Amino acid sequence: MGLKHSHPRLFPGDIVEYPRNKYFSHFAVYYGEKDGVPYVAHLTCRDSDSKLPLFGRALRSEVKLEPLELLGNKYKASNMLDDSHQPRDFHTVVKPAIDDLIGREVTFDILFHNSEHQATLLRYGVKRSEQIERVYKHIMPAWKKLFEQKKL
Repeated sequence: MGLKHSHPRLFPGDIVEYPRNKYFSHFAVYYGEKDGVPYVAHLTCRDSDSKLPLFGRALRSEVKLEPLELLGNKYKASNMLDDSHQPRDFHTVVKPAIDDLIGREVTFDILFHNSEHQATLLRYGVKRSEQIERVYKHIMPAWKKLFEQKKL
């Protein structure tokens, strides 16, 4: 009844998921409001001038603090690890970590350091990407045996 396009109520430290296509979403951490405008912190390669699409990597990426709806008006709260990991305190741990990261150069890597990794690292203190784990199980067999046999 009219709730199809409603937005979830977010709390500082919540992970916000913005669906992009059927395989990938972009993730951010809800930062709170500034002058009545809700903000999120997210790792983005949008402004990087050194992108390597073949490897899903972008040098000189950064964590940015931007208005919630600038990233899209379709989003949901996605605190996917709450059942297995204790969220860290926003005001004493997460917010200072975000403030420290803003403006620093970070390498964006679709497999090893993407927006989901950054969001779970900030919220839980663990680096995890469920969307990458789904595709990684198809990639790993190509090199696992060679790696274990020390042939790489």
